[in-house]
Amino acid sequence: MPRARILINTFGSYGDLHPYIAIAHELQNLGHKVVIATSQYYRSKIESHGLEFYPVRPDITLDDEEMLAYVMDRFRGSERIIRYFCEVVRETYEDLLPACRSADLVITHPLSIAGVAIVEKLGLPWVSTVLAPLSFLSAWDPPAPAPSPWLIQVRALGVRPMAACWRFAKWVSRSWCRQLAAFRADIGLTTSRHPFFEGQHSPHLVLALFSRLLAEPQPDWPAQTVVTGFPWFDRHHEVGGLSPEIAAFLDSGPPPLVFTLGSSAVGTAKDFFQVSIEVAQDLGMRALLLAGQNPKGLPDRLPASIAVTSYAPHSEVFPRAAAVIHQGGVGTTAQAMRSGRPMLVVPFSHDQPDHGIRMHRLGVGRWLFRTCYNKKNAARELRILLSDSRYARRALEVAAAIARENGAVSAANAVHEFLSTRLAFSSVSRAS
Repeated sequence: MPRARILINTFGSYGDLHPYIAIAHELQNLGHKVVIATSQYYRSKIESHGLEFYPVRPDITLDDEEMLAYVMDRFRGSERIIRYFCEVVRETYEDLLPACRSADLVITHPLSIAGVAIVEKLGLPWVSTVLAPLSFLSAWDPPAPAPSPWLIQVRALGVRPMAACWRFAKWVSRSWCRQLAAFRADIGLTTSRHPFFEGQHSPHLVLALFSRLLAEPQPDWPAQTVVTGFPWFDRHHEVGGLSPEIAAFLDSGPPPLVFTLGSSAVGTAKDFFQVSIEVAQDLGMRALLLAGQNPKGLPDRLPASIAVTSYAPHSEVFPRAAAVIHQGGVGTTAQAMRSGRPMLVVPFSHDQPDHGIRMHRLGVGRWLFRTCYNKKNAARELRILLSDSRYARRALEVAAAIARENGAVSAANAVHEFLSTRLAFSSVSRAS
C-alpha cells in the first residue's frame, strides 16, 4: 500500500491531544506521513515527539485560568465550548483548508466542526473519532450529562423515553450552532445534520478511543464504529519521567493518596488541593498532589507526609498509589483504570460525571461532585473506598483486562485497513 499523508485535527486539553499522538506514532510505524493540526500552544510538544505540526486557530492555551474556569462550569461549560467553536469556525476553516487539500485522509475530533465541513466540501476520505461514550448520546446506555446526571434514570422507563430526552436536547442545542449553520449554508453544505450529534460521525469509520470496559457498543451507535481501547500516552516533552524528588518520596513510605485534576480542571482547582491535604492528614496517610504549574492556596511549609509537583506521568505514579483521586477526564480515568488502584472521581463538568458513575458501576471507585468535595465528605468516601476490599480487588481485575488492549495499535490498524480498502476500490473504479 502506498504511503498516505494523514491529517489529524484536534482541539482541547492534553486529554484531547495525547491519544492522537499515540495513534500518530503507530500510523508512522505503518509507513504513513502524519500531521497533527491543532492550536499553536502545542507546537513544541508535538514536534518534540517527532511529529509534523500544523497551526490552526483557535489558539487554545492551558495557561488561561479565566478561560478554563469559564468552560469548566458544570451547567453551561459544554454549551460555552460549542458556541465558541461555532463562532470561530470560519477562521478555523480558513487555516485548515490548505492542509486538508494535501491530505489523503482526515481524522477528526468531536470539536473538529471545520474539519468535517472541509471533508464534506472536498469529498475527502474521513475517519471520525470519539474519546468518551458521552459523544454517542445513546438511549440504550445513556451517559450522565453534567447539568443533570439524574437524567439517566429515564432509561428505567425504556429506550423510547430516553431517546425522546436526547431529541429534546438536540432541538435545544441547535440554537447554539446558528453561526455554524450559517457558515455551512454559505459554502453550499447541508445544515440538516446536528454537528454534535449525528453530524460529527464519519459515514465510513468511527473510532471509539476507549475500552469496552467503559462502554460496550449499543444498537444506536453508528454501525461503522470500532471500539479500539484506550490509546496510551502521558509524556510531556519537558518531563521525561519521575523526578528524583518524587521517586524518593514514593520510595520513602507506604503508598500515598494521589490527587490530580488533569490539565484543564486544574486551572479552576480553587481549594481542591488544600482540602486534599486536610483529608490525607485526617486519614493519617501520605499524599502526592499533581497540582499544575501555578498551585494556589497551598501552605508555605508542607508536612513530610505531603509532596507536591506540577506533573508526573500517570502511568508511573498511579500504580504506586493507595487510591487515585481525580476529576474524571477520560484520559485520567483511563490511566486510573490501567493502574489497578481504586479511585474517587471528583467531576467538574462535561463527560466527567458520566465517567464517575461508570467507575462506580464498574466497581472500581466512587464519585463525589466537585461542589460536594470537602474534608468531611471526601474523608468519608475514601474510608469506604479503602476499607472495602472489593474495590481494590475489582480494580486489579479491570487493570488486567485493560493490559490486554492496545488502543493506539488497534486504531492505527483500522485506519490503515480503511485506506487500503479505499485505494483498492479506487483502483477497481478506474479500471472499469
